[in-house]
Amino acid sequence: MPESPNNAHPSRKDRTRPAELLTLAGIMAVFTGLVVLLSTRDVALAIIFLGIAFIVVLMVLALLVLAVRPDDDEQLDLDEQNRPGGH
Repeated sequence: MPESPNNAHPSRKDRTRPAELLTLAGIMAVFTGLVVLLSTRDVALAIIFLGIAFIVVLMVLALLVLAVRPDDDEQLDLDEQNRPGGH
């Protein structure tokens, strides 16, 4: 069902975007942790690398999302939000 541009609720895609980024960062972090664990057999070192990889990947993905220019629909929504009264 298409949403009208005046609808104040975010779309399903907009709501699930953070979960997608967290999932992708988690998958990459688990992969890094497994590589370190299988190569060193040190669980503590693997957990440390897993945490570092999660944070680094999450930060890189967030910066890449911020670098994307808004499309026409997003720009219209931003312009509507910046008007006095919010309508």
